[in-house]
Amino acid sequence: MTKEKIGSSSKGWTVAAVHLLLIAALIWLFVASVGTNHWSLLSILVQSLLLVMVGVILPWGYFTLQPNEAKVLVLFGRYKGTIRRDGFHWTNPLQLAPPRSKYTVSQRIRNFEIEKLKVNDKRGNPIEIAAVVVWRVVDTAHALFDVDHYEHYVKIQSDAALRHLANCYPYDHGEEEEVTLRSGMDEVALVLKEELQQRLAKAGVQVDETRLTHLAYAPEIANAMLRRQQAEAIIAARRKIVHGAVSMVEMALDDLKSKKVVDLDEERKASMVSNLLVVLCGEAEATPVINTGTLYK
Repeated sequence: MTKEKIGSSSKGWTVAAVHLLLIAALIWLFVASVGTNHWSLLSILVQSLLLVMVGVILPWGYFTLQPNEAKVLVLFGRYKGTIRRDGFHWTNPLQLAPPRSKYTVSQRIRNFEIEKLKVNDKRGNPIEIAAVVVWRVVDTAHALFDVDHYEHYVKIQSDAALRHLANCYPYDHGEEEEVTLRSGMDEVALVLKEELQQRLAKAGVQVDETRLTHLAYAPEIANAMLRRQQAEAIIAARRKIVHGAVSMVEMALDDLKSKKVVDLDEERKASMVSNLLVVLCGEAEATPVINTGTLYK
């Protein structure tokens, strides 16, 4: 793999000043030669050389870099280095391989959203999942010379990583202490970031953040899963109601016994517990019935 190294360049304004001096010298030599009608071979060679430098070599070596941009220098197919300093630069024009825009790499932070994917989770349930990836180029040599079209490479590998992630976790209702896509979104996002970083390191890309933006069951099973979730919610609520009712009944019996309000035998205790549970756990409002008789025949 190609490793990034520092390239060499000159300050553009310094070279521009030399450029202007050469233009002035060329004009002076031309005027002096015409005025004296003295065209020697040496004068022609010097003027030709200055003309080539002024009109061909120097103008094509200028380039500018904005903050968080890098220019990759290539000379006859060989990588010569990367310039990261922003500003006005000049270098050997032969190192600025055409097209120039291809070898100017942005190192700004970028983000894109992985489009909604339909995949199966760990339990085999079809789900829809999408995520956003925040990334940037940190090694220009890897990005340009080790992969073909690094931006397309980032998108394809991100899709593959998200599909693999969805296959490794259940949507919800995992085993005991098992991380699920729904309940452990922060941990899942961290796992996705680490996997993406491993995949994209060879392209010179650093992943700054990943985050799930969409997570749902596929439409064909969404209604069934919604009913299951509603049933589980009802069961959980009933369990909590029953637990609270039992605690209240136990407290009532203990208070009656400790304060010696009434002495209840086992049969009356059972009847009282039954009545209290009906009142506390029933969905409809209780209708009391006054018993004027006795429990015993």
